[in-house]
Amino acid sequence: MASSVAVSFLVILVGGAMIAVQGPINATLARAVGSPVNAALTSFLVGTVALALIAGAQRVGANGALVRTLPWWAWVGGLCGAVFVTAAAYVAPRIGVASMLTLAVASQLAMAIALDHVGGLGLPVRSASAGRVCGIALVMLGAWLVRRF
Repeated sequence: MASSVAVSFLVILVGGAMIAVQGPINATLARAVGSPVNAALTSFLVGTVALALIAGAQRVGANGALVRTLPWWAWVGGLCGAVFVTAAAYVAPRIGVASMLTLAVASQLAMAIALDHVGGLGLPVRSASAGRVCGIALVMLGAWLVRRF
């Protein structure tokens, strides 16, 4: 169990670091392909090819019966990613990667607390305690400090 947690920490740390480099990479791409939307499209095409190769190698198919029972919102995760990737390609060269990411993390945490509080998107209810709200306030203060100084 402990090694599983350690691997999980390592995986998300690497994933988080990739988010930090994705914005400037896509901003550079946007200059060449004409817009942040074109850069996001190119980025998603490359990602789709990579994921298709990995999925093909895993040889794991979808459960059709379960797929048919999914709620409508289970299909929009890619749209959420597309919005973020496009926004990051647009924002990173304008306010910097550190400001972009601290604002993104602050908004992610605020949405996460809201989803937890109401049990949104199939999550179990977890109340927005004073400590959790204070934690978000501190992250937002950090975002302001990173942007300000």
